[in-house]
Amino acid sequence: MVPWAEIDFALLDMDGTLLDRYFDDYFWEEHVPQKYAEVKKISYAKARKKLLAMYKKEEKTLNWTDVLYWSDRIGLDIVAMKEALRSQVRVHVGVEVFLNFLRDEKKEIILVTNAHPRTVQIKLEQTQLLPYFDSVLCSADIGLPKEEVGFWRDAERVLRFKKERSLFIDDNENVLLAAHTYGIKHLLHKSGASSRFLDERSDLFPSLDQFTDLIPK
Repeated sequence: MVPWAEIDFALLDMDGTLLDRYFDDYFWEEHVPQKYAEVKKISYAKARKKLLAMYKKEEKTLNWTDVLYWSDRIGLDIVAMKEALRSQVRVHVGVEVFLNFLRDEKKEIILVTNAHPRTVQIKLEQTQLLPYFDSVLCSADIGLPKEEVGFWRDAERVLRFKKERSLFIDDNENVLLAAHTYGIKHLLHKSGASSRFLDERSDLFPSLDQFTDLIPK
């Protein structure tokens, strides 16, 4: 699936790609609405409807994943809430085997994520994946979400990867389209981003089921 001789840089998304997105779906769509309902003394259904509408308005912006923004916006300590549930963060099957393969092959391993730096810190500490990465870049560091082509222009400048020698894996088609437009040569879509929806596949990019499928036999 991947011509490894043509690749020097492995650019990897975090949530939904390396990590099971079920945690985030549960956290934002169930846990936060429940706490919000308790604080505001409204029904769970009303709280959930209100928050999902608020989230939707911020999609594809930096605010969408900014835990500090949401803490201020809805009056809950989102960071503390994530810390309390951090043990529920799960790594997708085969991720560590794949990361070890990349390290053995001397590929530069770069985490490229829309997640807020504080979220990244919590999750990488919990999963103990941080030592695998040569670099970590958050969209907040650039000032643009990964859905913007400008993010990739600035990311290449900051990280000094070569787009024609790079593999990028993400579970979000809009992000992959931006990377494609910029010129990242090798692109893969991670299917089954959440363990609740294992059949999610892309119509636009080759879909990856298991990371071990990328390791030559």
